[in-house]
Amino acid sequence: MRLSVLLLVFTVTCLPSHALEQWETLTLNFRGPQTSEQARVNPFTNYRLDVNFVHQKKAIKVRGYFAADGRAAETSARAGNQWNARFTPDLLGLWRYKATLYYGEDIAISDEPGELIPLANATGEFEVTPNTQAEPNFRALGRLGVDAGYFRFSSSGNYWLKGGTNSPENLLAYEGFDDTYRIAAEARDGEAAPPTDIHTFTAHLKDWQEGDPSWQDGRGKALIGGFNYLASQGMNAAYFLTLNLLGDGKDVWPYASPDNFTRFDCSKLDQWEIAFQRMQAKGILLHIVTQETENELMLDNGETGRLRKLYYRELIARFSHHLGLVWNLGEENGPANFSPNGQDTEQRKAMASYFKANDPYQHPVLLHTHATPHGKEEILPDLLGLRDLDGLSFQVHKREDVVTEVNKWRARANEAGHPWLITMDEIGMWHTGALPDAQDPNHDTLRRHALWGSLLAGSAGVE
Repeated sequence: MRLSVLLLVFTVTCLPSHALEQWETLTLNFRGPQTSEQARVNPFTNYRLDVNFVHQKKAIKVRGYFAADGRAAETSARAGNQWNARFTPDLLGLWRYKATLYYGEDIAISDEPGELIPLANATGEFEVTPNTQAEPNFRALGRLGVDAGYFRFSSSGNYWLKGGTNSPENLLAYEGFDDTYRIAAEARDGEAAPPTDIHTFTAHLKDWQEGDPSWQDGRGKALIGGFNYLASQGMNAAYFLTLNLLGDGKDVWPYASPDNFTRFDCSKLDQWEIAFQRMQAKGILLHIVTQETENELMLDNGETGRLRKLYYRELIARFSHHLGLVWNLGEENGPANFSPNGQDTEQRKAMASYFKANDPYQHPVLLHTHATPHGKEEILPDLLGLRDLDGLSFQVHKREDVVTEVNKWRARANEAGHPWLITMDEIGMWHTGALPDAQDPNHDTLRRHALWGSLLAGSAGVE
């Protein structure tokens, strides 16, 4: 249903007059210019929607996005006149907002004013009441941040340890998402080629329950069931790539097509959002890995230029409202023997700083490392003391080295005056990882070295 006035859409079923709960996400929907993903005037580059939210104690500006017909997850629409902004309030009481839509060449990656596009009902207010949700839902916990090298909730002050899954890294290569497929099935030397089929997760159809979300007459049930299963096993995090073109899978991208990095897929991203909402409701951290080593030069040759800024701003506009979220600057970031051309120190610093400057909620920013001690030594020393980098997402090729490596880099970060949060996220050897229970029922070396070794060395969790 289209309305010519402001429409309030909540992440729970409710009337527009319903008071918003603390930590509940509000989606504001505005009627703006009629356009499409492939319009001559690119809606992703030449428009910018800003919404300023004001409370008596603070103000926050949130970036909006082009939302096609406003129901793209259900309709697969590529065109429309709907523009959305999502906001998750932390303070109780009265909030007011004012929306502004600007037009101009590449204004999406600028903070400068442009030509003003009128919006009906561009101002409004809402009341935020106490939260009534229960754990494990992140809404019962608040927004997750970083404090002195550990995850900590900003509202309660409680600490939080991560214990989740690092696989599959191409979690979003799922048949239930629009326009998702594998471009090529290639392998690096010594590795098995990936299958040509993308994920179906059919084993978890049985874990979907009546009342759980899905889209388009039941699409998404297997993936949602998978999140239910992970939560039932005590998992509270999942690591996944949002862009793996040129990388291992070549089956995950946010764009309307895999060869144009200025236009995004509205329906696919709305379907990702449904999945992310379910993860948050089940207490599962969104560990968003924005690139991998093979494609870190794909956008702007590694610089934080036009294409990378556009990519990051779309991710921030659509997903930063989530409470449990980590931005990971890239898997195995930096040159490697299998990918010798990579980003440099200044490019890493620019990425971290861009997230900190543009994410209104200041989510943790981490960097995934290479596996060997030598690989870490080549890249990490120049990042010590960088305030915009909250820590490291560790890869360690020999699990027996975990304690030594965690202790070493925690100590060096402390000496540099900016403690790093370190999570043990990818364990080797690369050709083995975690064996199935049938082959290694007790997982003795993983429990000893990767789990307890990292935790007792001071890590903030494991995957």
